[in-house]
Amino acid sequence: MENTKINKQDLKKVSINWLYGSQMAWNYEKMMAPGYLYAMLPALQKLYPDRVDLQEMMLVHNQFFNTTPHMGGFILGIDIAAEEIEGIESKEAVSSIKTGLMGSFAGVGDTIFGVLFPTVFGSVASYMALNGNAIGVLIWILVNIGILIFRYHTVFIGYKQGAKLVGAMSGRLSALTDAATLLGITVIGALIPSVVKAPITWEFKSGEVSLKLQETLDQIMPMLVPVLVVALVYYLLGTKYFNSTRAILFIVVLAILLRALNILG
Repeated sequence: MENTKINKQDLKKVSINWLYGSQMAWNYEKMMAPGYLYAMLPALQKLYPDRVDLQEMMLVHNQFFNTTPHMGGFILGIDIAAEEIEGIESKEAVSSIKTGLMGSFAGVGDTIFGVLFPTVFGSVASYMALNGNAIGVLIWILVNIGILIFRYHTVFIGYKQGAKLVGAMSGRLSALTDAATLLGITVIGALIPSVVKAPITWEFKSGEVSLKLQETLDQIMPMLVPVLVVALVYYLLGTKYFNSTRAILFIVVLAILLRALNILG
């Protein structure tokens, strides 16, 4: 990292800020954006001595962001590497990179750190602790210390690999951002049928003939209703009077009304 604007101490500050501030001021509007901006501040202040540029990039990093905290350091490192090379011109690129990577990294991070580690090591530690073996507690403590050490180094890894990637593709950065955006869209598309549940319970009856609408829709296109729900939310977020909080409230009220009318199950 010789002859660069960002040095090891800057990355250390970013990493520490992310460790204890990643979910600082978490909210339903922008989720982890305040924590991301807080973590980025040491790098931003170094990269943008001009106050106007600094304020502009702070606004860029105060936009919606959400991922597994354990994996966010990689994105921070890649982000810093891109901004170090491209400067203020990288604002659209880093926004696309963040959007494209946060969903896919969240899927990996949730699986490993939210399911795999707690299930495996938590089960062993709790079983030993319940049998009066203090080593069980020690195992759980050591696992969490190991995770913290891993999280600390993710910013450095992301920066090192990101600098190589951005440096090699300085003339083709748009291709990288397009790929990241496509990856994010693919992940969201895959999540729709598994996460969004909107089964229709309404039946059309005429004499002894009954038609279950959900079965008919499944024959035409399975998971059509969840896709329409997501499309509705996407449309609402693009209108002037809706933000994420209002969209959530709208969907909650709509779901209650449709359930009361026995249209949705």
